[in-house]
Order: sequence, then C-alpha cells, then structure tokens
Amino acid sequence: MKRVKNNKRRALKQDDIQAYLMMLPMLIGFILFTVYPIMYVLRWSWFDYDGFTESTFIGLENFIRLFTRDNRYWMSVLNTIIIAGVTAAIEIPLALILAVMINSKTKINSAFRTIFFMPSIVSIAIVGLIFSILFDGYNGIINNGLLSLNIINQSISWFSSKWLAMSVIMIASIWSHLGVNIVFFLMGLQSVPAELYECAEIDGATGFHKFIYVTVPMLAPIMQTVIMLAIVNGMKMTDMVLVLTNGQPAGQTEVVMTYIFKYFFNYGDVATSQLQYGYASALATVTAIIIGLITLVYLKASDKMSKTY
Repeated sequence: MKRVKNNKRRALKQDDIQAYLMMLPMLIGFILFTVYPIMYVLRWSWFDYDGFTESTFIGLENFIRLFTRDNRYWMSVLNTIIIAGVTAAIEIPLALILAVMINSKTKINSAFRTIFFMPSIVSIAIVGLIFSILFDGYNGIINNGLLSLNIINQSISWFSSKWLAMSVIMIASIWSHLGVNIVFFLMGLQSVPAELYECAEIDGATGFHKFIYVTVPMLAPIMQTVIMLAIVNGMKMTDMVLVLTNGQPAGQTEVVMTYIFKYFFNYGDVATSQLQYGYASALATVTAIIIGLITLVYLKASDKMSKTY
C-alpha cells in the first residue's frame, strides 16, 4: 500500500512539473511584456526623465501637474468616454439584431456572417485610411454621393468640426468591431434550447416577445462580457484616432491614449525640446486606474442587475 501511495505521489508530482513547464513560456512572456512594463511605468511616474539624461526624483509633481494644470488630458478622457459610450450603445444592439437575423444555418446567412466579420480582421490603421478617404472634405465618396442625391448643396468638411470628426471616428469603430460582437452573440444564440421557444409559442408569444423574454435573458452572460469588452476597447482606442484625425481640429478630438502616446514619443502639438517619459508615465498610471474603476463599477452594477433578475 505504501508503494502504491508513493507511486501515486510521484506521478502527481511529475504531472505538476509538466504542467508548470507548459505554463512557463506564457508566464515568462507575462512577466516580460506585462508585469515589467507596468513596474517600469509606475517607477518613472515619480521622476523627471527624458530617457537619456540622468533622472530626477520629483515625487508627486507629475501627478500635481496632471490634476491641476493639464486640462487637455481631462478633455481627452471626456472624449474617450463619449466615444466609447456612444459606440457601445449603437454597436451592441445592432450586433444583437443582426446576429438574430443571420442565426439560421443557410448559405446566404453564412455569406452574411463572412461579410460582417471581414472588417474585424482588417488592420485598424487601414480602416482609418479607408474612412479618411470616404469622408474626405474635397473629393470624398460620401460627399460626392450626398451631392449627387441633392441631400447637400456643398461638400462637408468632416474633419474641421469636433463633433463631425468624432462621428466619423465612431462610425469607423462600429464598422470595424461589429463582426466580433456578432460572433459572440451567434455563439450564445446557438446555445439557447429550442424548447424554450416552443414553450413560448404554446403560450401565444409573438416573435418580438420571444426575443424580449427568451433570447435577451438567455444572452445576459454574453451580453455582460460584450459590453465590458466594448467599454475597455473604447477606452483604449489609439490607432483609429491617430490615422483619422490625429486629435484635430485643434486637439478637440484627442482621446486619452493618443494624448499619452504623444507625450511618450514627443509627437504632435505636445512636442517639446525633450522627451517627457516621467509625465507620460504618470498619465498612463492615472488612465489605468480610471479604466480599472470604470470596469469595476460596471461589473458590480451588472452583477447586481443579474442577481435582481
């Protein structure tokens, strides 16, 4: 009996060692590309550092500057929240409706699934270039189409107004991310038991009632994940804005990640005579806390709603 127990223990230890060895590459990657950069940013947020000369410890000065003198940062945070909120409010219901429409397994619906998902595999930079051409103020396809239909009398300068430019950013973001959300909802729809719909039909439920009282409640867990991902991805938006507007006009469409990016690389209208790694690190630290708090509040609120339901 002792030999059997010892053999079992050895086997368990060997399994544990194999499991740890299999996890080791991912763990090393996580430490190198996640933990170390976080610690790097946290450290330099307390320093005046340009990446070349000797750093100077300045304590809370970067954070004091951020909270008391940098109004543009808080404007970029507000822009980010507006874009993320409006985009999610349009994108998620639209993805759900389209997923319901193409849920049946037919060749036509399979083609539509491919069409809707294709923008999701296109580089964000390419998407930005496509929409910058579409909404070009002088010879853009959108302006030419509206002029030919006599909807407008003269070309619209889409990127000279804050709200028009932000609208273009939102449209491009929805077009780019809609397919992924449709896939999430399709996976959820295919797991809904058909018996529930049959019972609803017996009770006299119409298609709309089945959607409201069967489909939506059954998709609640997936809906929670999709909304959280939409919020986080919206808060992290960078490439789309850099390609489409680069924060223009006059920095009014700046989002928080592009604003931090420009300080890290001394780029755009925030450029100075030297790099500002220390201040950029403080911006990144505060932004990470803001995103974490927004995510935490959403998760708490959604958990309460699901328990109440």
